[in-house]
Amino acid sequence: MIKAFFKTYTPANILREVYYNYLLPKKHSDKVGAFYDQHHEAFLEVYGELIQAFRTHDIADILTYELKQIGITQEMTVLDAGCGVGKPARFFASKSGATIHGISVSKKQIAAAKQLSKDAENLHFEVLDYHEVDKYFPSASFDRVYFLESFGHSTSKKQLLDAVWNVLKPGGEVYIKDLFRRIAPESKDQRKIDREIERINSHYHYDVADLNKLMDIARKQGFVIKFIQTLDIPLDQFEDLTISNKFQELTGICPIHDFSKYVFPVDFFEVMLYKPAFNMEEAKDRYFLQNLLHQKNS
Repeated sequence: MIKAFFKTYTPANILREVYYNYLLPKKHSDKVGAFYDQHHEAFLEVYGELIQAFRTHDIADILTYELKQIGITQEMTVLDAGCGVGKPARFFASKSGATIHGISVSKKQIAAAKQLSKDAENLHFEVLDYHEVDKYFPSASFDRVYFLESFGHSTSKKQLLDAVWNVLKPGGEVYIKDLFRRIAPESKDQRKIDREIERINSHYHYDVADLNKLMDIARKQGFVIKFIQTLDIPLDQFEDLTISNKFQELTGICPIHDFSKYVFPVDFFEVMLYKPAFNMEEAKDRYFLQNLLHQKNS
C-alpha cells in the first residue's frame, strides 16, 4: 500500500503540491477573494445585500444618492468594480434601464449575485480581478465605472486606473466612494491614525488610499478631476458606523476595545474622474482652462 502511495504521489509531486498550495505567494486579489468567501455569511448577516459601511438607515436613500452622483442613464453600459452580491447594480439597473456588468474576486458573492439577478436581462456578473478588466473587456466598453467601497482593496492603484482608462469610453467617468487616510492636525493623533490604518489594511486585506497620491496618479494618467467631496447625506438619514462594529464582534476581526481612546482613522470621500473626449495633445488650450463644461460641450 505504501509502495502504491509513493508510486502515485512521488516526492517530487508532493513537493510541488506543498509549494503551490502553501508556499507560493498568492496575489493580493486572491487573498481578498478568499477573505470575502470565508466571511460571506457574516457579511450578509450584518450588512444584508448592501456591503457598505457608509450608508443610510433606509438603503434606498444611499443607493438613490449614488445613482444620481454616478449619473447612470438608460443608454449606458456600466461597470460595477467590486460588486459584492449585486445590490447596487440591481437597484441602478432597475431605476435607469442601463446595462450593468458586475465583477468581484469572490466566487460566493458572484454566485449570490447571479441567483438574485437571474431574471434581469441587463445585468451580468463575473468572477474577475478589476485590475484585469482591460484583458476581459474590449477598449472603450463603458460609459461609467464605479467603485463603492471597493477601490481600497487595490494595492496597485496605478495599474487599476490604467486598466479602467482602457475600458472607459472617451467622455466617460469613474466614480469612487471610499475611505481615505485622515490627516490630523496633531502628529500624535496622526501616529494613532496610521497605526489603525495598518490594522485595517492587515485584517481586511485593504490599502486605505492617500487622497493626494491618488489624485497624482489619476492626473498623470490623463483624468480630469470633476469633483472631490464628502457625501452630502442628511444626518438624520445616516446610519452610524457601529454597523462595522457588529461585523467585528461577530467575526473577531479588528475589534475596537476602547472608544474613549479611539481616533477615527479615515475620511469618506466621493471622487469623480473624467476621461477627456478630445485628444489632449490637440486641445491643450481647453485642458489649460480646466473648464469641464467647455470641454464636454465645445
